[in-house]
Amino acid sequence: MLSEKLLDALNEQMNFEFESAHTYMAMAAWCSAQSLDGFANFFLVQAEEERFHAMKFYNYINDRGKRAIITGYETPKNDFDTILDVYQAGYAHEQLVTKNIYKLSDIAMDEREHATIQFLKFFLDEQVEEEAMFDNIIEKLKRIQNDNNALFMLDDEFSRRTFTPEEN
Repeated sequence: MLSEKLLDALNEQMNFEFESAHTYMAMAAWCSAQSLDGFANFFLVQAEEERFHAMKFYNYINDRGKRAIITGYETPKNDFDTILDVYQAGYAHEQLVTKNIYKLSDIAMDEREHATIQFLKFFLDEQVEEEAMFDNIIEKLKRIQNDNNALFMLDDEFSRRTFTPEEN
C-alpha cells in the first residue's frame, strides 16, 4: 500500500513530467521561431515523451487505488541565445528529472514498496538514455560551432525523429 509520503512524491513527479513537456514545448517554439524546424521537431517529440511519462505515473497511481492530483507549474524559459543554449538547458532539465527520480526511488526503497521500486526502474533506465542523448547532442553542437552546413544536416536529421511508446 502506498504511504501518503510516497503518494505525494508520485503525484509531484507526475506533475513534474507534465511540466517537462511544457518546458520542451517552449524550446520547440524558440526553435521554430529561428526556422530550425528539425530542432523544433526534436523538442516536440521530447514533449510528447514527457506527457507519456506523466501518464505512466497517472495510471500507476490510479492502479494502486489512489488519486492522481493535477497541479499547475511555472512558466518555462522561453528565450535562448543559441541552439547550444537550448540543448544545455534541456540537459540541465534532464539532470533535474534524474535527481527527482532518485529521490522518489529512495522513498520507495526506504518504505520497501517493491511494486513502486519495480515501476521506477523504467524511469531510472530512461534517465541514463536521456542524459546521454543530450550530452551527445551538446558535444556535436560544440564541434560544429558556426558551420551552417553541419547545423542544417543535424536539423534535417532531427526532422525525422518520432516517438513510439514502448509497451510495458
